[in-house]
Amino acid sequence: MVKRQDLYIRDPFIVPDYSNKRYYLFGTTDRNCWGDEKATGFDYYISQNLENFDGPFKAFRPDKNFWADMNFWAPEVHKYKDGYYMFATFIANGIKRGTQILYSPEISGPYKPHSPQAVTPENWMCLDGTLFVDEEDKPWIIYCHEWVDTGDGEIYAQKLSDDLKSTAGKPVLLFKASEAPWTRSIKSKEGKDVYVTDGPYLYKSSNNVLILLWSSFVEKRSYALGLAFSSSGEITGPWVHDRKVLITGDAGHGMVFKTFDGQLMLTVHTPNRPGEERPIFIKAREEKDRFILE
Repeated sequence: MVKRQDLYIRDPFIVPDYSNKRYYLFGTTDRNCWGDEKATGFDYYISQNLENFDGPFKAFRPDKNFWADMNFWAPEVHKYKDGYYMFATFIANGIKRGTQILYSPEISGPYKPHSPQAVTPENWMCLDGTLFVDEEDKPWIIYCHEWVDTGDGEIYAQKLSDDLKSTAGKPVLLFKASEAPWTRSIKSKEGKDVYVTDGPYLYKSSNNVLILLWSSFVEKRSYALGLAFSSSGEITGPWVHDRKVLITGDAGHGMVFKTFDGQLMLTVHTPNRPGEERPIFIKAREEKDRFILE
């Protein structure tokens, strides 16, 4: 049993199992998830109360033929049609960072490669892909085109094939990081001012407002999470940004879910410092198509 405050994880993602009343917590679990050290895989934890967790349990371990070997980041698990699909970010020497899709018939895995390779553009550095299914039941991947390519991080949407094995359309730019009034640039290792996009996640409110959660930085290089809203109700936008962040204090890369008693909950990791990241859970509510944290 691991207490929440002692559990190392980045990019927390909760999958509630309503039939068994258990929460599955996925996320970046390799402590050597940066640099060029060899990756291990992804683990998950199970909880009934979001405070005490059993685990870790193995969610994914690459076999010898898997193309990527470092920087295993931000696994998300989505129920879709016949099973559970993990969207996760990988990289290898000579192959750019991208989101590949893995599959398991059960939440608990083990997850195996589903798409032949990353489904994000092979000539772009991309990360943090998430699944969105539109009103016509067509799947999309929403992902970040990384600042290391662009200087100003971008978020794109792209149609997927119905079997989630490949893309089925061209990338559609949703917005750039600097377009949000709350973001601030940070210095790259080369001393350049850059803007970051991280962790997009889609949520449709009870009034059918499409909300995009995503993360970047504010003053003093503090990690933060903000909201954008689709003025058309469609994934392609146009997107309008909240002027203020939803949460800061060096916390971000979040998603929302409902507890077994119907409470809306936000989870993020904090602080955003290597080796110190912990998941937190914050009660939220919808108010005038906004999230209010309690």
